[in-house]
Amino acid sequence: MRPGTSPGSGAAEAPTQERCSIAELSNTPDDPGLSVARARVTPGVTTRWHRLDGIAERYVILEGRGRAEIGGLPPQELLPGDVLRIAPGQAQRITNTGSEDLVFLALCTPRFRWDVYEDIDDAMSAV
Repeated sequence: MRPGTSPGSGAAEAPTQERCSIAELSNTPDDPGLSVARARVTPGVTTRWHRLDGIAERYVILEGRGRAEIGGLPPQELLPGDVLRIAPGQAQRITNTGSEDLVFLALCTPRFRWDVYEDIDDAMSAV
C-alpha cells in the first residue's frame, strides 16, 4: 500500500444492476488489500442475489434498517451500528425494510473487482 489520502468525500454515486447505488470511496490497485464503498438501497428494494469469488465483505450499517440473507443462514435484521460479515463465495442479498434509505459501508478484503462478482439471482429464485 502506498500512503496517502483517497478523496472519498467527492465520490460520485452510481446506480448498479444489483438494485443499489454505490460510491467508491477507496478502491485502487496500489491498495489491493481493502476497498471501501458507500452503498444505498432505497425503501422496499431487495438487491439481487450475488456472490464474490475470493473476497470477504463487511457491511457497516450507517442509516436505515434492513434484512440480510446470506447463504443458508436465517435472515438477519440490521440497524445502524451493526456489522454484517460475509465470507468469500457466500450467496447474499440485502433488503431495505425501513421507510428511509438504507446506507452502509461495504469493506472488501482484498479490494472489490467486478471480475469476481457473480449475479446468481435467477438461480436462487428457481430454488
